[in-house]
Amino acid sequence: MHIGVPKEIKNNEFRVGLTPAGARELCRHGHQVTIETMAGAAIGFTDQHYTAAGARIAATAKEIYTGVDMIIKVKEPQPVEYRQLQTGQILFAYLHLAPDPGQAKGLIDSGAVCIGYETVTDAHGGLPLLAPMSEVAGRMSIQAAAHALEKAQGGSGVLLGGVPGVPPAHVTVIGGGVVGINAARMALGLGAAVAILDRSLPRLRQIDNDFDGRIGTLFSTHDAIEKELELADVVIGAVLIPGAAAPKLITRDMLARMKPGSVLVDVAIDQGGVAETSHATTHQDPTYVVDGIIHYCVANMPGAVARTSTLALTHATLTDALAIADKGVRRALQEDAHLRQGLNVCRGQITHEAVANALGHPYVPAEKALAGI
Repeated sequence: MHIGVPKEIKNNEFRVGLTPAGARELCRHGHQVTIETMAGAAIGFTDQHYTAAGARIAATAKEIYTGVDMIIKVKEPQPVEYRQLQTGQILFAYLHLAPDPGQAKGLIDSGAVCIGYETVTDAHGGLPLLAPMSEVAGRMSIQAAAHALEKAQGGSGVLLGGVPGVPPAHVTVIGGGVVGINAARMALGLGAAVAILDRSLPRLRQIDNDFDGRIGTLFSTHDAIEKELELADVVIGAVLIPGAAAPKLITRDMLARMKPGSVLVDVAIDQGGVAETSHATTHQDPTYVVDGIIHYCVANMPGAVARTSTLALTHATLTDALAIADKGVRRALQEDAHLRQGLNVCRGQITHEAVANALGHPYVPAEKALAGI
């Protein structure tokens, strides 16, 4: 199979879909790999590193989009990218389609076979291709919040860990998944007082046990969220429903309960965000203020630590990329029910039920769609 990796073009996105080591593995399996020139240069992966691994270098993105069988990317394709996709071409990347009807239409119209990292599952009910970026984003959320709290950034001037004689900041994490746990761990390590809200009692018990009671655990209800917002110096939105839009758990009216200068880091912004007042921002202009509350809603947070993120992502995605390349997309997805969960769009059809419901599109089971290719 011929695999192509274009340079990412989203604002301040320096990750790359494949490391030189990943390219080498694909070449060792007998596949051809083409990398757009300078695709990884910003994080130390030069064209020479890729050619040494057996890949060839393309001068333009057009060579990738018009000449390969499978495209491996990081972020969702931008309009100029999805318009270049070819019928039957495989796209393997983060898609996050639920809050993005424009991209969904573009992928449907392209006739491509589009597999979203964020909905691939595993035998334990996890999301193994999303997990490494969730770990990064969760940890980064506390760094971002600590900076935004500084008075010079418009924050309330509270130090997360406090000092002797002065209480620490109160950090509220909504969602006890991978993002939430990593955010809580970082906040706790900096000395903050931390509470996690979740709707799974087994998950809350696990968190209580894992952290020896050092993190407060609350069953997530509207009432509990309201009370936590009154206490919080920092709120981390970390709710995920695979494939679906994030639930709006924080209304505009609820912001009035928060202290002026407190910070909302909405990590769920890729799926639309947990707050009614959230909209996607960039690393170039990461924050804005609504009713005195600082909102940090960067949609590609791991892109700020692009080298670490790229290494972690390729480690997670390479096995599935090899399976698709070695077996062909139809056989690979038919034989692996967990990888098949990643199929979001197939030859003009929405093949993930949660995505279809979020977008109001007809749903076609992946098995049925695959039988027709």
